[in-house]
Amino acid sequence: MAEIVNLRKARKARDRAADEARADANRTRFGRPKAERDAAEAEQRRSRAVLDAHRRDET
Repeated sequence: MAEIVNLRKARKARDRAADEARADANRTRFGRPKAERDAAEAEQRRSRAVLDAHRRDET
């Protein structure tokens, strides 16, 4: 015989799991401190400047 399932509770559990997955994704996406983001951006600008400085002009 099949187990009786309360659909309201199952739906709420499914929604909670989806919300938790979305929160986890947002934590990884937006969870870095501002100082770390600024440092990464500065490093990217420095490396781009070094690369541009070594670029050969095509004439």
